[in-house]
Amino acid sequence: MVIGDRWLMTKAVGWACKRNSAIACRCVVSALASLSTVTVLAAVPVQAQNKIGPAGVCPQVRQPIRTKLAAGNGHSEAQFPESAQQLSPAQSPATGTSGSVSGVVLAEDGVAVPGAQITLTDISLVQQRTSISGANGEFTFTTVPPGAYFITVQARGFQSYRSAKLTIAAQQVYEVPGIQLSIAPVKTEVVVRPTSVIAQMQIKAQEKQRVLGVFPSFYTSYIWNAAPLDTKQKFSLSLRDIFDPVSLIGVAATAGLEQAHNTFPGYGQGAAGYGRHFGAEFGDSLIGGLLSRAVFPSIFHQDPRYFYQGTGPVRSRLIHALSWSVVVRSDSGRPTPNYSSLLGDLSAAALSNLYYPPGSRGVGLVFANFGIGIASRAGNAVIREFVLKRLTRHVPGRGKPGEP
Repeated sequence: MVIGDRWLMTKAVGWACKRNSAIACRCVVSALASLSTVTVLAAVPVQAQNKIGPAGVCPQVRQPIRTKLAAGNGHSEAQFPESAQQLSPAQSPATGTSGSVSGVVLAEDGVAVPGAQITLTDISLVQQRTSISGANGEFTFTTVPPGAYFITVQARGFQSYRSAKLTIAAQQVYEVPGIQLSIAPVKTEVVVRPTSVIAQMQIKAQEKQRVLGVFPSFYTSYIWNAAPLDTKQKFSLSLRDIFDPVSLIGVAATAGLEQAHNTFPGYGQGAAGYGRHFGAEFGDSLIGGLLSRAVFPSIFHQDPRYFYQGTGPVRSRLIHALSWSVVVRSDSGRPTPNYSSLLGDLSAAALSNLYYPPGSRGVGLVFANFGIGIASRAGNAVIREFVLKRLTRHVPGRGKPGEP
């Protein structure tokens, strides 16, 4: 074959592929075979569709056509591609190179940890996959592309776990060794409040204490180790007790009984006499309450409340109650002579000479009222220790702990 014939053959094959026609391809081969100077050594059937593909491409040729043409002493080969739609290496799917990562999540004692969350993250933090461990702590990540990764594990009740860098090669089956979770430390939250804040909270609870749900019992602390009161709280609690509606009703009732029994004849009878009785009784309550429960307790740093014991032998509880009239707790928690009540009662009795009728004044009355105050305080404490708790609502504590 001469140079011109070879050029003609190449052009003809190209034209046939561009036409994308099976008939055209066969015609070209037949024409070449009919040339006296060309010998077709081999030919295979070709398949083509009448659809026209991209220019210069014959996408429907499935098998290579290898045709040897001979002319004179020259040979030439023509080979058709298998498929023009083959993927380049960059387009090849990665499943053939993917690996897998698996492992077992255990506790420190070797027990499997089911339900743990395992996260596989590539080293660039771009891609992330998550799995949950099975009943035996097992997990598996499949189709993992080659690269560097790390694993994190989180489970309830355990500390978080992070593995070292894992390098996964193509088609590698990687098993993560030694995933053992440590027990998470118990977190104890301690809320520290100032003593005054704690005391205020306890006062609010005490102000709900009422015998039979009616009569105030604000000065009984059922919390044995209650926080000490500051000066403001001592005055506030005293005024709260003095001006409680039930306390005022008690003052009014006492004034009526005194008038009925003509306890202070100098006040007279009628509405004016009742007013004088009420004023004197309220003066005793106000002056005695403030001096015994606020003024002197602030000066001597003493707690005016009665601290309910509630446990131990009856004798121990009785001694505790009777001693309250002369021994109280200091703000630092130590027992101390009850200067506050003693001086408060004595001062209130002395000041009552300013408003009591002339026939009911004098030193004798002062000390008589002083003695009555001590005795009434002791009797009141015994009733608080053995009776009132059962009748009081909203009791926040149980008294002194640790008694046999």
